[in-house]
Amino acid sequence: MAVSPANTAADVAPGEPVTISAAGGKITQAGVTGEDGRVVAGALSADGATWATTEGLGYGKTYTATATALDAAGKSTTATSTFTTVTPRRQTALSMNPLDGQVVGVGQVFAFYFDTAIADKAAAEKAIKVVTTPNAVEGAFHWFSDKEVHWRPKEYLPAHSTVTISAAIYGKPLGNGVYGRADRNATITVGDSVVAVADGATHQMTVTVNGVLARTIPISMGKKAHETPAGTYTVMSEHRDYTMDSSTYGVPADSAAGYRTKVEVASRMSNSGIFYHSAPWSVRDQGARNVSHGCINMTTEAANWLQSISNKGDVIVVQNSGGPVLEAWDGLSDWQIPWETYKQGGKRG
Repeated sequence: MAVSPANTAADVAPGEPVTISAAGGKITQAGVTGEDGRVVAGALSADGATWATTEGLGYGKTYTATATALDAAGKSTTATSTFTTVTPRRQTALSMNPLDGQVVGVGQVFAFYFDTAIADKAAAEKAIKVVTTPNAVEGAFHWFSDKEVHWRPKEYLPAHSTVTISAAIYGKPLGNGVYGRADRNATITVGDSVVAVADGATHQMTVTVNGVLARTIPISMGKKAHETPAGTYTVMSEHRDYTMDSSTYGVPADSAAGYRTKVEVASRMSNSGIFYHSAPWSVRDQGARNVSHGCINMTTEAANWLQSISNKGDVIVVQNSGGPVLEAWDGLSDWQIPWETYKQGGKRG
């Protein structure tokens, strides 16, 4: 009979299960008890050959595992192991976007943020499971910094599917003495497939819902020297009665090029201040010319309609804007990275 961790083992990772196996025999009794007398939950396999804990252990604590098994001849054997779990140099917390229970669009990128630099990125990726149902899709992780990793599928998520995230980082070693503080879990629903294409040459936005053209909206994008970056955006958040403030991207609101304007409807597309939003002041320009500071202007009615059928994670493609290329790190613009490059993992080194 084998027990893992072995007797006298030290610095055991508390996020890994304690396992007991009886090759060729059956376990009749097994358990793990802490030094305070608390019994750790565990489960026996259907064939009785293995037993494993089903909950994590504590940091910096001593445990004793005991088991009794009968071999093929009916002979009883007992095994015991006393071991100590690690006291981490530091614990790291994890936050993520989107959150449990949210409904998202087909372009949603799943972002994970650690509050400590992660040295063992492979261990972190192994701990985070992203599963789509009813059908599995191919996906990959990509690191944007030592603290931030994203997961996205190769192609857009299937409409009306479910995404389950299990970030089981508690008790897992993540390099340089850093261990996970707590697990994070989420179940997320994918809504309709809403894909908008904004064209700076025609000054129109076409919106398709589940592959069918739903509407064409007259728009105005960034004027000269303020051209809207071209690329594939993922809607980050939706707002009502939102104040558009140039100072949020480095232009003082009281400067000649600055502004602070309240709009009824706004949806963020990037961290650099690109939104689609209601703009009643530019209605005459919408469909005819580009006059904005980089955002996508449309009527209040059109913005209300688009936001009413949309979710964060919807896709907006900007083309023929005359602007620079959208940077992948600006917001959740991971679709800017070709798949073969994306799946190489980014800043893993």
